[in-house]
Parts: sequence; C-alpha cells; structure tokens
Amino acid sequence: MKNGNPQKLVFIYNANSGLRNSVMDIAHKLLSPNTYECSLCDLTHGVFKEHQLWKSFREGSTTEMEFFHKDEFEKLYGSKFGHKFTFPVILSAENQELQLMVSTQELNGLVALEELIALLQNRLLKLESK
Repeated sequence: MKNGNPQKLVFIYNANSGLRNSVMDIAHKLLSPNTYECSLCDLTHGVFKEHQLWKSFREGSTTEMEFFHKDEFEKLYGSKFGHKFTFPVILSAENQELQLMVSTQELNGLVALEELIALLQNRLLKLESK
C-alpha cells in the first residue's frame, strides 16, 4: 500500500441499481424505514438525496472512493468476490485485491453518519501508520 493507504475504498449498498429499484427503495424508506435493509444507504443518504455531511466528507477525502449497488458489484467482481462478502459493506482495494474495511454488522450497528465518518477516518489512520 502506498504510504499505508488503500488505493481506494469500495462501498457496496445492499440495494440493486435501476430506476424501478430506486423508486421501491424510496417507498420503503418512507413507508417502513425501520425495516429498510441497507444501513449504509440510510447513513449516507436521506430519502431523496445524499446527506450534505457525507458529500463533504467524500469530496474532501484524499482516498479514492467507488460506489456500487450489490448487483453492479456482483456483475463486476462476482466470479472472484461475489460470495465472500455480505452487504452492505465497505472494502479496501489494493492491487486488484479487496479486503474488509467495515463489515455489514458494524454498519448495521451505527446510528449516525458522524459515527461512520469517524470509523472510516480511524481505520484509514491505522492503515497509514502501518
């Protein structure tokens, strides 16, 4: 790893891509938010758009970030990593290898976006110090 940093962070939402799925996700968030199955989406996005705090963090980070819906990730990485991870998840990528950065269980345990940002900052600092 260059200077202890991963080449990029890979975020995979526990939701599928496409307009129909987006509409279904919005409806689910509005009608039954407690049963919505993507804690990463819940943390980083409101019902209709990305949270400003998350956008500022993402745009201000020196670490490259890539975002996928689970169907997009499985299509791109499925043969190598498709069944290795549960979703949502945050991975670190270095030289075509993906390593767990923040697990599904950890994401499900977070209640505020600030917690996610602090967790990522802490993990990135630990990588830098290696």
